[in-house]
Amino acid sequence: MSSISANDLKVKGVAIIEASLHKNNEAVISVRGKNRYVVMQMDHYHYLRECGLEVALIQTQADLKAGRFVIESPEEHIARLE
Repeated sequence: MSSISANDLKVKGVAIIEASLHKNNEAVISVRGKNRYVVMQMDHYHYLRECGLEVALIQTQADLKAGRFVIESPEEHIARLE
C-alpha cells in the first residue's frame, strides 16, 4: 500500500492518486504525518463490500442453523431493543 501526503495531493491532485493506484489496490492519505484516509478504485471497493456481505450471509446462516434467532412482531422487537 502506498502513502500520499495531503500536501502532495494538494499540489498534484488526482494524478498522484491514479499513479499510486496503478501500482497498488489502495493508497493511504496522510495528514501531518498520520495516516487518515484510504483511497481505492471503485471495483476494489465493490469487491470488498461483496466480501463483507458474504461474511454476513455466512454468519446469518450459522445463527439460523444454531437456533440463534427470535420470531416476534415489530412492536415486540422495538420493546426488546428498548
